[in-house]
Amino acid sequence: MSLSPYAPIIGLFALAAAFALFSVAAARLTGPRRLNKAKLEAYECGIEPSPQPVGGSRFPIKFYLTAMLFIVFDVEMIFLYPWAVSFDALPMFGFTAMLIFIGAIFVAYAYEWRRGGLDWD
Repeated sequence: MSLSPYAPIIGLFALAAAFALFSVAAARLTGPRRLNKAKLEAYECGIEPSPQPVGGSRFPIKFYLTAMLFIVFDVEMIFLYPWAVSFDALPMFGFTAMLIFIGAIFVAYAYEWRRGGLDWD
């Protein structure tokens, strides 16, 4: 077995690794080192972290609704794209199954809408 067909791929990986290592080393050597209290604190998206009560706290419902919205649309795309590609080869059963799936997705979407998951305030 000859490795010559894999030489370009191995070379590309080696080049990518060398570039990554060079970039990290060059940034470390040439970058400014002006540390202050704000740079050493934990990153909280620009919001001052609030003290957490002992025993933890509950997440707001908006967190779960946003996650559910992502999952609904992600699962929808996972199933709709292959179905659309092979639509011509599917009999009526494929169309009926997709209508049932779209109905289930619509129920999840309606629940999300009703609970206020689409209100970005």
